Amino acid sequence: MKKRREFSFERFWAIVVKEFIQMRRDRVTFAMMVGIPLIQLILFGFAINSDPKHLPAALLQADHGPQARTLLQAIQNSGYFDFVRKVHSETEARDILARGRVQFVVNIPENFSRDFLRGDHPFILIEADATDPAATGNALGSLASSLNSALQNDLKGPLAFLAGSDGPVALRIHALYNPEAITQYNIVPGLMGVVLTMTMVMITGLAITRERERGTMENLLSMPTRPFEVLLGKIIPYILVGYVQIGLILVAARFLFRVPMIGSLLLLLVVAFIFITANLAMGITFSTVATNQLQAVQMAFFFFLPSLLLSGFMFPFRGMPHWAQKLGEVFPLTHFLRIVRGILLKGNGIEDVALELWQIVLFTAIALFIGVKRYRQTLD
Repeated sequence: MKKRREFSFERFWAIVVKEFIQMRRDRVTFAMMVGIPLIQLILFGFAINSDPKHLPAALLQADHGPQARTLLQAIQNSGYFDFVRKVHSETEARDILARGRVQFVVNIPENFSRDFLRGDHPFILIEADATDPAATGNALGSLASSLNSALQNDLKGPLAFLAGSDGPVALRIHALYNPEAITQYNIVPGLMGVVLTMTMVMITGLAITRERERGTMENLLSMPTRPFEVLLGKIIPYILVGYVQIGLILVAARFLFRVPMIGSLLLLLVVAFIFITANLAMGITFSTVATNQLQAVQMAFFFFLPSLLLSGFMFPFRGMPHWAQKLGEVFPLTHFLRIVRGILLKGNGIEDVALELWQIVLFTAIALFIGVKRYRQTLD
């Protein structure tokens, strides 16, 4: 029976040094170990905000009396509303709400100040894009107290009797597109983009590295094919996989979660094709950069994490600081979430989603260009 060796500090230390050397050589893994905690720290510490303020609002104002101006100032002083544009009709107001240009439309009707002075309890209408209840809930909840307290100085003399009533102004809130504030209506359509991003980038990220590790890369390089033909050939099969995932999510959304589907499913499938291609192009680009499958997976995760946190899926997009919103606009998931929610919940058409769609197309073109250029380097 062999005698057990005693613990050797020299052997132990040799293993430790060897692991540090290996870590230094694998720079991608080392960057992931340092980079991911930093990303999480910055995003969760600065960018993530469950109580969004300074939300963009439009103003439809037919009365410019002093009471109307007082109310508008009180709404803006609440910190939740930033008036970024004026509209001149209810049709224009609904249009910019449907396209996601603003979160709210504040409507002050004609003769508001006259009715106020008569004690007729005039109303003020707030229309909200409530597709994401978390983005509008606190803002709408702050309105009643803000409006009533703003007019206290006017409730004197003949209007003193209004101070003890329910309030001098009636507040009407129209929570559009998701009036019951059902979270699934916002989350389930967004899951389509999240699932596609996670799977498409991850799967195709292994495409070239798998060939290299299995020793079949030389066969690809010796074939009389152009780089774009090889990359496109690797992308096409996964597009079909992506549509299978979309089909499963749509069936679950309709029959399991009862998500309304107001818009065109055909338009959604066309947009989804571009979004799937964008993620596959990103995965292929990672595949041409990585030297092994582990690195490809790490790069895919490095792309997926900020996409998830900065896209508006988990937290209200407009609740993030300005720099985080600018960074989030880079990722195709951000634009796809707006498109899919707009089509399903608002009934948006191609003209409403065109602005978001072209940004996904631009991302796809850039990712494919980088992937082709990187693949050309391997040909050398």
